Amino acid sequence: MTTTASASRQVFRLPDLGEGLTEAEIVEWKVAVGDTVEIDQIVVEVETAKAAVEVPVPYAGTVLRLHAGAGTVLSVGEPLIEVGPPDKADETAPAAERDVDPAAARYREEEQAGSGNVLIGYGTGHATGARRRRRGGSRTADQKAPDSARQASTAAPQVSATAPQPSGAERQSTIERRSTVAPQVPASQAAAEPEPAAGHAPRVISPLVRRIAREHGVDLAALSPTGPCGVILRRDVERAIAGAGAGVAVAVGAVAGEALEDSVAPPMPAPMPASPPSVTGTALTAERIPLRGLRRAVADKLTRSRSEIPDATTWVDVDATGLLAIKDTLRQARPDLGIGLLAILARICVAGLRRFPELNSSVDTTRAEIVRHGHINLGFAAQTDRGLVVPVVRDAHLMTTAQLAAELTRLTGLARSGGLPPAALTGGTFTLNNYGVFGVDGSTPIINHPEAALLGIGRIIDRPWVTDGTVVPRKVTQLSLTFDHRVCDGAAAGGFLRYVADCVENPAILLAHV
Repeated sequence: MTTTASASRQVFRLPDLGEGLTEAEIVEWKVAVGDTVEIDQIVVEVETAKAAVEVPVPYAGTVLRLHAGAGTVLSVGEPLIEVGPPDKADETAPAAERDVDPAAARYREEEQAGSGNVLIGYGTGHATGARRRRRGGSRTADQKAPDSARQASTAAPQVSATAPQPSGAERQSTIERRSTVAPQVPASQAAAEPEPAAGHAPRVISPLVRRIAREHGVDLAALSPTGPCGVILRRDVERAIAGAGAGVAVAVGAVAGEALEDSVAPPMPAPMPASPPSVTGTALTAERIPLRGLRRAVADKLTRSRSEIPDATTWVDVDATGLLAIKDTLRQARPDLGIGLLAILARICVAGLRRFPELNSSVDTTRAEIVRHGHINLGFAAQTDRGLVVPVVRDAHLMTTAQLAAELTRLTGLARSGGLPPAALTGGTFTLNNYGVFGVDGSTPIINHPEAALLGIGRIIDRPWVTDGTVVPRKVTQLSLTFDHRVCDGAAAGGFLRYVADCVENPAILLAHV
């Protein structure tokens, strides 16, 4: 059970999120104590070891208590939120329980970072927007204006020490008149609040905004807030991140079909200045970062892979000029299909796994068996803001190259937005990793447990290449294959890698087995 009730007070507990997940970290509350919620309304975003998930509440009423703040890790079944009858908020609860980021709810429309996931078993999939109602009834036009604007409009002007002072009765009459005829603040002016004075700490309501700024090294004190009352919003931080990254290749944007185009001709690094630039304001800070959520899941999987799998790596340099040519031909002939290099490489891997099924397998240590899979679920590594994820293209062996391209694009879009459901991150049988987008030539990648192999592709650059006895410039890349030595020997691994290399150099080889 995920709920309890006592005297019309409903306690909603963290539900089972599926896929064997036992805990989740609270990322952001969408409501605050005193808000009115409806059935199936999204109330909180949590992060599991698989993905970010938006959790709907199965009750309607007034939020009485939020049992944990942002950043707290809860186990399945622990209390999450308490809901009571409308307008019956628990005024006797301690302030720490009644006020979990109360101002965050005021700006949640600006600060939402929804993953697009719908929790299985909870909600109807069409939850209504965040409706809320504060205690105390409706607010007047003057009350709706930000506090700073009302204070500015009602503040009495300073009086010179030499000016004649009015009598006590006149002063009292003036104060009463000013307090009763305060000017109305138009809505257009309400949004344009004065920024915090220099030297004051920046005003940030959302813990999510602080986390994004910390992860990207953004100085909050240097930002110009656009939120009401001088609050720094998420868009302010994202604008600063985008400005700092102008002119720099973004690795996340290269995960889809255009992944390898960005690595064809990387720009040369700028020469170092004669004297090192000033580094004021960038002092190193010691900190401890909890190993939670996706980061912990990745750490556990990689640690298990290293401890259980006796892996070996083999690699080869290949001439990818023909691969680039066939990609350009497909783009010109059928631009609507959006076939990029990653889709073509996926097609080559599928063909190679059909010829060498040893690499499309896993080891069942409990039964001491090698399990050769009757399907190919092709995973591909994608770097996102949340860390490294491996979306899985299911039944890739049944897809055409165009279908592979479409599925790669769809999954990449979900990965970027944080909307990948947990099921899209499990069940892979082989992984394709394009680390060339990071500007490196080769690597010895770690196998994605419990799979048996992983193919890595380095950057494609101009290199001297011997063709028909003549040294000519060609587009060259390095392919590396890490494999589980329990499932096959070097002959099978080398045969697979050589087949992939031959197809990269001469894609027409694929036609022989279509």
